[in-house]
Amino acid sequence: MKPDEIRKLEAYLRKSFKGADLEVRALPRSADSAEVYLNGEFVGLLAKDTEEGELSYHFTMTILDIDLE
Repeated sequence: MKPDEIRKLEAYLRKSFKGADLEVRALPRSADSAEVYLNGEFVGLLAKDTEEGELSYHFTMTILDIDLE
């Protein structure tokens, strides 16, 4: 993803998660995805999707059962 795209996504996620210490990092070999970190820890993946001329982003976050204990 491009730097301006990363900045916009990061701002949107910070606003959505009430100013959390959140960072979006581009993946060097991928033009359509980025990693999301919370307090320096990897929490999920953002993927760009262009379908039928419309652009959207998908955020995937895996929660392990041990994290719920």
